[in-house]
Amino acid sequence: MAMKICDNFIMLGILFMPFWGKLVSTVFLILAITETAKRSAQLGALLTALPWIALLSLVWLQIESQPTEKIASYSAYTFWYVLPTLPMFLLIPKLLQAGLNFWVSLALGGASTIICLLLLNPLAAKFGLKLL
Repeated sequence: MAMKICDNFIMLGILFMPFWGKLVSTVFLILAITETAKRSAQLGALLTALPWIALLSLVWLQIESQPTEKIASYSAYTFWYVLPTLPMFLLIPKLLQAGLNFWVSLALGGASTIICLLLLNPLAAKFGLKLL
């Protein structure tokens, strides 16, 4: 019985997940998180921190019968690309609290991500991954 439900869910995904299904579900997710953040910054941040988009992408790759190696590679690269973004989320609030303009803070946060990515690239290479 459980397998039948799982098979039905997968078939529904195969029929519904072409481009428009992906678009609608992703837009819905982003809007839901944004609206939640308007009411509670803490809950919005928690929902944002969860890897929804990465998880959805993994599911879509599986539903679309992508090779296991491609799914594994995607997952590993996601890990390595998340790491250099983390300092940005510490830097932006500090810059905003210091009185910097939002757009300047965002640009400096983005620049910090690029710098961290450049610094992380040699370490990732030791694990057989080329980030840049």
